[in-house]
Amino acid sequence: MVYKTKNKIMFRSRNRIIGGVCGGIAEAWGINPIIIRTLWVALSLLYGTGLLIYAICWIAIPSE
Repeated sequence: MVYKTKNKIMFRSRNRIIGGVCGGIAEAWGINPIIIRTLWVALSLLYGTGLLIYAICWIAIPSE
């Protein structure tokens, strides 16, 4: 049996608030960007690592 999968490349979204990272992740995973943005804010407020991870993703993920 052959399973067909759709290879997706993650891009920063044009539907952006700051850098398009959350929108791009949400598009790749097929969920609402508000969920990703809420989780990212929670990580930033709770642990402070969210800002560092966001900056790394902003640099590493290519723009659409």
